[in-house]
Amino acid sequence: QVQLVESGGGSVQSGGSVTLSCTPPGNTPSVTYIYMGWFRQTPEKEREGVASINLISDFPWYTDPVKGRSTISQDNAKNTIVLEMNDLNPEDTAVYYCAAATTWIKYPLRPEEYTDWGQGTQVAVST
Repeated sequence: QVQLVESGGGSVQSGGSVTLSCTPPGNTPSVTYIYMGWFRQTPEKEREGVASINLISDFPWYTDPVKGRSTISQDNAKNTIVLEMNDLNPEDTAVYYCAAATTWIKYPLRPEEYTDWGQGTQVAVST
């Protein structure tokens, strides 16, 4: 398994924006991911899917609470995905994890479908 490298996050005021980036580490042998995504978890909730993208078709999926205010995209040149979230609210506060899968999966927003994960980055939204 590869431990993905996440960046971004931090403390944001309600209504603000955050940009999260994810990429495999530089010393990773050539890995072909088909899906990459972002998940989040709080102490009160199980890990849930936020957004994911099929790297071949470029098709995205979003969980309902972030639809319309979030965009997930890939940067082929840098083997990186980026999640931009706007109009943040306190319910977006969580640890955000990047994940990747090398096989075709049926449910791109289910964490159990993914094998490679990052360590997580905190996003805290204050009122």
